[in-house]
Amino acid sequence: MMKPNVYITRPLPEEVVAPYRDHLDIDMFEEDRPIPETKLAAKRREVDALIPMLSEKLGEEFFAETSAQVVANLAVGYDNIDIEAAKKHGVTVTNTPDVLTETTADLTFALMMNVARRLSEAQSYIKEDRWKQWSPLQLAGTDIHHKTMGIVGMGRIGEAVARRAKGFSMDVLYHNRSRKEEAEREFGVRYASFEEVLSESDFVICMTPYTEETHHLFNEASFRQMKESAFFINTSRGKTVDEQALQKALEEKEIRGCGLDVFENEPISADHPLLQLKNVTATPHIGSSTVETRYRMMELCLDNVSRVLAGEAPLTPVR
Repeated sequence: MMKPNVYITRPLPEEVVAPYRDHLDIDMFEEDRPIPETKLAAKRREVDALIPMLSEKLGEEFFAETSAQVVANLAVGYDNIDIEAAKKHGVTVTNTPDVLTETTADLTFALMMNVARRLSEAQSYIKEDRWKQWSPLQLAGTDIHHKTMGIVGMGRIGEAVARRAKGFSMDVLYHNRSRKEEAEREFGVRYASFEEVLSESDFVICMTPYTEETHHLFNEASFRQMKESAFFINTSRGKTVDEQALQKALEEKEIRGCGLDVFENEPISADHPLLQLKNVTATPHIGSSTVETRYRMMELCLDNVSRVLAGEAPLTPVR
């Protein structure tokens, strides 16, 4: 009996893939870069399942012509996939929630600590041999403990960030489409309007998914409502932020600084305007990038594929 064909759009470690080869015929794009559209187009009619990255945009044309029964996105987000087109053509779409929650929360907190305590600046200062003496306000940053954090988007990752914040004796506000009363009881967080979160927080954390409603949620008006001493952190999706408005807010000192793991158009280059500012800390979309978490994400994709192709329900279907 022939095994189902599975195509993965990046090379994954063989130690992850090997246990699945006994029941799946797995092929992978051999280069660690976004797969060319022509290559992906040629494969879409040959596969029973596809495991893409966020870099692959799958729309109506793909789903109208693909032979795939399931698309297992190697990410928690899925704004690269036309979900309605997938439904229309009977293709199951899955993602990788939960397994990256704690890891992404770690990175979010690390970015916040970095911008508040000016760690990247301090590292450059000493590596460039500029440390010649002690000074009372040398590289003085901002306290994190006992400050106010405002989380916009209280999903699983937002709750994990709130849990860390309580360990720093922070007052935590949150804004979400719906109240999270259990989280309020468990973490002592307080529900607030979007405007209250902006105006009252020392650290504004963007945790909202990207949708039509959240496109450029953080814009000129949003940054003007924030404290001049506040910091903005985004480890969610780049398109939730108007980057020109953010740049203006930073240059005109409407806010104090920011930490970004995501951008409107990725990847960015070294000449990106935001990278020219000293009060910006940037990382290349590494929110879930630990070996342990990325391996679990890969395995979850392969588990979802295995179940759907065996006629079973996927573990983490999208909607």
